[in-house]
Formats: sequence, C-alpha cells, structure tokens
Amino acid sequence: MSQILMIEDEPRISSFVAKGLKAEGLATTVAATGREGLVLALTGGFELVILDLGLPDMDGFEVLRKIRAQDASLPVIILTARTSGEDTVTGLTSGADDYVPKPFRFAELVARVRLRLRGDNGNGQAPEDPVLRHADLELDPLRHVAAIGGVEVDLSAREFSLAETFMRHPGQALSREQLLSRVWGYDFDPGSNVVDVYVRYLRNKLGASRFVTVRGVGYRLVDEKDYQPEAD
Repeated sequence: MSQILMIEDEPRISSFVAKGLKAEGLATTVAATGREGLVLALTGGFELVILDLGLPDMDGFEVLRKIRAQDASLPVIILTARTSGEDTVTGLTSGADDYVPKPFRFAELVARVRLRLRGDNGNGQAPEDPVLRHADLELDPLRHVAAIGGVEVDLSAREFSLAETFMRHPGQALSREQLLSRVWGYDFDPGSNVVDVYVRYLRNKLGASRFVTVRGVGYRLVDEKDYQPEAD
C-alpha cells in the first residue's frame, strides 16, 4: 500500500482526504504543522506529499523548498485555497509537481495522486495503464476521455468524476453520501438529491442498465448482462 503524507492543519479536510485515500488503497499520515510535516517528509518513508500552504507555523512554500533541498524526487502536490496565478507559478517553480486549488473534487485529487505515483516507479517497469475499463466502457482520467465501444462520449467534469468513482469500485454498492463526498467534496450537503440527478445523466449518456439502484443504499455499477431493473 502506497504511503502518502498530508501536511494540512484543517482537521475536517485532512480527515476527509485521509479516509477517502484509504478507501482507494492509499495509506495516509497527517501532519498538522509544517515542522512536523517536514521531519516526516525527510524520513524517506513516504511516496508522495500533499502540502497545504497556509500552515500555522511556517509557510508551505518554505516547507517545499526545504524538502527539495534534500530530496529532489519526492512528488509533492500543493493543495491550497491560495489560487492566484502568482502563487501557482511560485509553487510550480519551487519544485511542486502539481497545484490543486480548494475547493476540490476528491476524484480529481485521487487521479492526480495516482498520476504522480506512477511517474517513476523506480523498477524500470512500464507504468500501469491509466485507462479504466468495465465491459465496453472506458475512461481515461488523464486525458478526460470517455468511450463506449471505442466511440467517445461527451461528459461534463462532474459527470466524468462520478463515472470514474463507479469505475474504481465496480460491483460495489456506493451510498449517496460516499458519492457526494468523493465527487462533490468535503462541503457537500447530505440532504441534496444531486447524486440522483447526475446518475440519471450518466444513465442517459452511458446506458441505464449500467447503474443499478440499490434500494435504501445508493447505486452500483454492473455489467449490462447482469442488469435487473429496480424501481427508484
């Protein structure tokens, strides 16, 4: 299991991300201060760092510079509410591998994490195929392309994130709360019906028989041959 270090002082965000990454098979350690995070990052025990900039004891850019002074290859993704063009340029020129603004979609963050983890596996093997496949449905998270039987289908960013979440958990019953948190983020409204609306969009574009309603729970992605209609 890949080991991720998250340097983030907001417990609500760090808890949300850590739980979500664990569900994706990525173990996450959280550091609430820059100094603690820096010490952990330099132990060599982590494969990627998710770094906030607005830390209570030191600026995230300083943490990044100190990491880079001793480790030039450790992937670092900045996750921050500081979204100015100047900050973005500073982060990338200071050695960050990616820059993700808050608020963020969890599915997008996971895709960026997986991309950086694949970037250099250190064993000389070819990186794993990034394309997700289920029956004749294919999703390429890096190129943001969806296709059925080789024919591309136009999906909005939110539709793509929802489809990707289903594709990463085929056959698993996913609750509305799980889908809300992973696609709409940590500020989601648990009483919203937006999941049902977007599942209808996916059924219209990708096929109604792929997305089965699990009564009292949520939805499940199935092979079309296994589809058994159930009233919503």
